[in-house]
This record gives sequence, structure tokens and C-alpha cells, in this order.
Amino acid sequence: MSRYEISFSGELAPGAKLEQVEANLTRLFQADAQRIAVLFSGRRIVIKQDLDHASVEKYRQAMARAGAIAEVRPMPVEVEEIELAPPPAEEPAPVQQASAAPASPQPLKVAPRDEYMAAFVDVEAPDFGIAPVGVDLQDAQPEPKAPPLDLSQFSLAPVGSDMGERRRASDAPVPDISHLKLVD
Repeated sequence: MSRYEISFSGELAPGAKLEQVEANLTRLFQADAQRIAVLFSGRRIVIKQDLDHASVEKYRQAMARAGAIAEVRPMPVEVEEIELAPPPAEEPAPVQQASAAPASPQPLKVAPRDEYMAAFVDVEAPDFGIAPVGVDLQDAQPEPKAPPLDLSQFSLAPVGSDMGERRRASDAPVPDISHLKLVD
């Protein structure tokens, strides 16, 4: 869910008077004149942070009615940094034969990195490792057998022979119309 902050840097709406906007913001924020003077110092002052879209829009509209132009910005999303475990010590992996039965994976023991991950300590997940290079991971399957077909009743025609195809209308001979003439 996106979060927003609303800020003000002293910008007035077109046609608004400074004294009137200061009075309106004093009533809106229920603040004294000294705090309102800080709003008009020219610096960008964050008024409220961590608001959802509806709340920040209410603040923006209230300030617009008071004659002040507020600036709405999305807040940066915090990304949790994850510390990776060091890689395991490299041991020469035994080369497995394709015909050898694969070993069943052993349960993986995970140490929780924080209180959120502590909930997953009792989960039993198999430790699927990485196979050495060149090992066939798929089970061997027998070659498929061709179905028995009796093709003895069929024969091949010689090259260029007519295979009994139907003649198309465009293959019919063109009639001789040379003796016909057009009269005006």
C-alpha cells in the first residue's frame, strides 16, 4: 500500500492574500502565529507523513480551501536488507551414476534470522541440493516400441505416373475460337 507525505513551502493559490491565508491556516492547524510564520519561511516543511491516499487528499483539499498550495509526495518504500549466509565449504562431490537410485533428500534445518522467521523453524522441508555437472536428473525410460502395422497390401507407383487425381476445370483443353469475329 502506498504511503504519502504532505508538505508546504509557502506557495499561495492564485488570487489569495498572504494575511488571509495565514489566518485560515491558523484556524485550520489551531497553531499560534509563530508556527504559521515558520510555514511561510520559504523552506519545504513536511506537515504530515505516512498517510494513505484518501487522508493526504483531505489535507490537500483543506489547505487549498485555505488558499495554500500543498505538495503531495509518495514516501520512499523501505526495503528490508537480508544478510546472506556464507557459502558452505566446498567438498568434492561424488559423481553419481545415472543408473544409481537417487538418495532421498534429508530435512533442511534453518536458523531463524529474526522473530518473523522464527515461526518457520518447525517446518520440515527437504533439502534439495544441486546436482554435480553432467549428472542425468531424469529417470531413464525405455525406448518406445513402434506399433505393429501390416503394410503388405500397399505398393509404390512409378515416378511420374498419374495417381488417379481428378482433373480440375482449369485443366480442360481451351476450345478453338479463332473462327469467331465481332461485328459492330
